[in-house]
Amino acid sequence: MIAFSDARAGESTSYPITIKHALGTTIIPGKPGRVATVAWANHEVPLALGIVPVGFAAANFGDDDGDGLLPWVAGKLSELHAGKPVLFDEGDGIDFEAVAATRPDVILAAYSGLSQSDYDTLSQIAPVVAYPEAPWSTDWREMIRFNSAGLGMAAEGEALIGKIEADIAATVDGHPDLKGKSAMFITHLSASDLSIVNFYTTNDTRVKFFADLGLKSPKSVVEASAPGKFSGSISAERIDAFDDVDIVVTYGNRQLLDALAANPLMTRMPAVSRDALVMLGRNPVGTAANPTPLSIPWVLKDYVALLGDAARKSK
Repeated sequence: MIAFSDARAGESTSYPITIKHALGTTIIPGKPGRVATVAWANHEVPLALGIVPVGFAAANFGDDDGDGLLPWVAGKLSELHAGKPVLFDEGDGIDFEAVAATRPDVILAAYSGLSQSDYDTLSQIAPVVAYPEAPWSTDWREMIRFNSAGLGMAAEGEALIGKIEADIAATVDGHPDLKGKSAMFITHLSASDLSIVNFYTTNDTRVKFFADLGLKSPKSVVEASAPGKFSGSISAERIDAFDDVDIVVTYGNRQLLDALAANPLMTRMPAVSRDALVMLGRNPVGTAANPTPLSIPWVLKDYVALLGDAARKSK
């Protein structure tokens, strides 16, 4: 449940701001000057609004050059003439000491998996904006809404949402083949073992993004999406359950593509037999399939073009 007090006051935000979220109620007494973020992509909201955080989590997936920054983040820092902020190593969880050392006035974590204990510890450092409903389920719009509210910039956040929505609409308009098609996002397939199909459910942000792109989730995936679960599994022997899937998106390469084409069970799936597949690499483009405020404009044209190619094959 979203509940902001004075968080959408427009041009003249009044303080204190009260933000209710899944882990409690956060009160921000005044305009934050030093902003820190934890977990995935929350730093993109202040960056998109022209604010350079004093610290945020280092990228741990899709970081081709190993500098801890995804390309759209590095590009925005360059645009803002900013150096690299403190990067928190979250390989073993949140580094509370490192966060505290940046002396933040607010900590943004609207898209995260914070536990109550994490939240309570971070709250001893600074006010924390946590997720609205459940861990890792915050879509890109709510990430912007909650984090921009924590900055005292709710109106600017809504404007940012509007701009991204307009960019998406303009791009999708150029790919009419997507309209009405159903898409499924498979989490992992192994070329050496295709006996199990693991997929993201409708609770996952990657799947939620399909709706923005003019796609729908097939009935088979909707029915297999248990509340609170972000992924599901099915034996390849039951692959006929996904006859209503037009497009399959997954992570893989030519080796996987060849293995799918040669597998008698997987080729019973219409999307596979028609090669209506989008194969993403474990690189920035693959990373950007999980939509965030800065990655959407960075990957949008390429991603939609790949989906459009697959949609044409699904006819």
